[in-house]
Order: sequence, then C-alpha cells, then structure tokens
Amino acid sequence: MDRQLIRRRERPRLAKRPIWPCLTGLLLSGCSHREPPSFSGDAAAQPLAAVTEARASAPSSGPRVHDAGTSPSLVPPPAPEGGTSAKGADATADATADDRDAGQTRDRPSATSAAFTARVSALFDAIREDAPLKAHPAFFPLPAYEQVKAVTNPGADYKRRLLAAFDRDIRDLHVQLGARAETARFIAIDVPDERARWVEPGEEYNRLGYYRVFGSKLRYELGGRERTIPIKSLISWRGEWYVVHLSGMK
Repeated sequence: MDRQLIRRRERPRLAKRPIWPCLTGLLLSGCSHREPPSFSGDAAAQPLAAVTEARASAPSSGPRVHDAGTSPSLVPPPAPEGGTSAKGADATADATADDRDAGQTRDRPSATSAAFTARVSALFDAIREDAPLKAHPAFFPLPAYEQVKAVTNPGADYKRRLLAAFDRDIRDLHVQLGARAETARFIAIDVPDERARWVEPGEEYNRLGYYRVFGSKLRYELGGRERTIPIKSLISWRGEWYVVHLSGMK
C-alpha cells in the first residue's frame, strides 16, 4: 500500500521532466544563426563591418584616385573665345620680332641712339677679340639688303662679297692692335652727320633709297693713347645706322 502511494506521487514528477528539454530547444532555436538584418540607413552611419563587406563586394571600376588630368575638379575650364592660341602666339611673336625685314623708312638715323652705341661697342669688341661673329649685329642686315639692292641674287652677293670682306677687315684690324689688343678700350664713335645724305633709288644699284655717310671713326684707348679706326661707309635702315663697308669698298 505504501509503495503504491509512492509510485503515484512520483509519476507527476516523471511527467514534468520532458518539459525542460522542450524549453531548452525553444531557447536554442531562438538563438540559432541567421543572416543579420539589412541596414537601411545612410551608408555613412553603417557599422564598419557592413561598410567593409559592401566595398569588398562592389565591382571594381579601376583606381579610385582621380588622375590629375581627368578629375572634374582639376580639369581647367575651356579657353574663352578669342583667347590665346598657337596662331595668336605666332602673331604676337611676329609683332615683337626684329623689324629689320620690314620696309624702309626715311627716318634720319641718329649716331647717339642706345641701339647704335651697343652695336658699335660690339663691333670694337669683335676687333679686340678677333671674333667677327660678334660684330654681325652692327653690319647691314641681310633682309634689308635683299630689299635695297637691285642686283642678281643679292643674298649670295651679301654673303660672298660684303660680309666676307667685313669679317676679313675685323681680323686684319685685330692684328693691327698688336700684342696688347686685349687691353684696348672703346671710347666712342664719331659720325660726321653733316655729310650724311639720302641716296635715291638707282644711284648705287639700289631699288630703295637710304641715308649714307662716309668717314666715321671708332675712337679707342690703347697703351695710354687715344687712337682711331676709320669706317668707310654707314648706310641706314629704318632710321638706324649700320656698317656696310668697314676698311674699304670691296
């Protein structure tokens, strides 16, 4: 009798035991692994892991760093209409270039202009140093000679006769300075302006007129004495004097 009562009292306990595994299973099922919920907010506020995963899965479209030549913030704006172009730059260069190949004028040349003084000083340096090329800026320009002279092939006449004679004269004058040539010092040039006259076209095988003067002199100092070098002929181009014959007419 007592054993039957004990068994009846234990049965409810046995019936309650299966409840715990069920509860445990429910709890475990609630904690099972699932995909995290998608983030619907602003990308700037996403968790670091989500942003990293999104970047890793995004298709690559090349480097993200903009090239300096293609970045919208660095590309210069298009040049305005009428701006500087290659053609415009050439036109500017032509406008500021040496005007020796432009047309002749009847402007009377000055023997005291800064440009003429600089050319004459270079001429004397060429004589002192035996360096004819230094004196070429003082010589009558080739583009001007081609316009002025009415001769066959003026360019060849200029180079083979006039310029060649000019270079020889410079070398000869250097020799005349002697062993102390390097100590020679330029003083000035004397141009007898009262003798200058306008040469009309046709007077000297010339198509264009020019001013011409004979008898100019380079003054210099050597060994404590002032000396001179005669210049046979100067002629003008656009209001500036240039040497055309140095030591003689050749």
